[in-house]
Amino acid sequence: MTRSRTAAVFTSLSLWVLLALAGGLAAGAAAQVYGIPGGVGSVALIDALGQLWLNALRMTIIPLVFSLLVTGIASIADAAATGRLALKAVGVFAVLLVGATIYAFAASLGLHEIWPIAEGAARALIAGAPPGGAAEVAQSVGGGGFGAFLTSLAPANPIRAAADDAILAIVVFAIAFGFATTRLETRLRQPVAVFFEGVAQTMIVIVQWVLAVAPLGVFALAFGVGLRAGIGAAGVLGHYIALVCLALIGLILLTYVVAVIWGRIGLGRFARGTAPALVVAFSTQSSLACLPVMVERSVSHLGVSTATAGLVLPLAVAVFRITSTVANLAVVIYVARLTGVEITMSSMLAGGLAALAISIGTVGLPGQVSFFASIAPICIVMGVPLEVLPLLLAVEVVPDIFRTIGNVTADMAAARIVEGRDASADPEAAAGI
Repeated sequence: MTRSRTAAVFTSLSLWVLLALAGGLAAGAAAQVYGIPGGVGSVALIDALGQLWLNALRMTIIPLVFSLLVTGIASIADAAATGRLALKAVGVFAVLLVGATIYAFAASLGLHEIWPIAEGAARALIAGAPPGGAAEVAQSVGGGGFGAFLTSLAPANPIRAAADDAILAIVVFAIAFGFATTRLETRLRQPVAVFFEGVAQTMIVIVQWVLAVAPLGVFALAFGVGLRAGIGAAGVLGHYIALVCLALIGLILLTYVVAVIWGRIGLGRFARGTAPALVVAFSTQSSLACLPVMVERSVSHLGVSTATAGLVLPLAVAVFRITSTVANLAVVIYVARLTGVEITMSSMLAGGLAALAISIGTVGLPGQVSFFASIAPICIVMGVPLEVLPLLLAVEVVPDIFRTIGNVTADMAAARIVEGRDASADPEAAAGI
């Protein structure tokens, strides 16, 4: 299946999932008022089907995260080894990602202070979660203090850590494993890389199978929410979309500031240069589809050399997604606020590290695959329940637009920063382009 056909399939699936979400909430609310044939037995069956679908997604988390991190670390190491320009690009990506992660916590927590979740609506939505699900919150990494947090970074038994959903320990082990493979000689390194690439692709196929029946799974989960919470739960979903999009819009605006200051280019010129690429980003929701336009506009309008654009932009599309940490942490923080999970300094540190690492591995995955693969591990690390994630997945279509726009803007800003020389020295600046 070609990449464009895959994107079309997932776009069509997103529409069906949205319809399933709306239909499930409406059907559940109607059942709350008028009853349902079969009574409690029918409700239990629908809840079981929703939980089965959720479990099918959860079973891929550990192998998918581990294998994606190993192959992602290997790709970055290979890129850095290709020359000083690539190494500089990776350094710029790293600085921007760390800055975006710090911004993510400040923006999301600040937005919740300004515009908190309606308490009654939150209680209603949680009451509609699968039975026993929302109450079973994973053990917070904040327990035991900072010393316990440091101890948890190195798993004494990686297999047991995987069985216990100790995601942060698995992430640390995967990073160490990935960097270790880069020190092997070629004949040993290649089979290891191919093996984990095969594992990752296999897990993605399984996730795609599960997502193929996402309308049924989301309908079953949404039915339970509508039955217990009523149609008012839709207001919480609208509030969620607004807060995540506001966090992403803030990041996009900050990216313009960084491009002007660090990239040494005028604001108007940068905005005009990126505009056509952002139009493509809005319409396709694919950074890869924007690549030809990004290269052309960077060279012709942003004062980036052909050599720099030809190396940095494809590398950025492959390993750099600045909106990943911001959007993913915004989702996790929203669920934490929704379910009453305390956000401590230890959990923020653990969540930030996990978000940074996972953003590398999940780059290039279809939006609906990467949503669960990247957010669920951060939830587990921060002690946040997963049960409402499928409902948020159903409305991911809107935030995903801003994810792509943010990524394309940051990619072109990074190319401008790596170029280094003052853009005003470019002849096009004098021409007013």
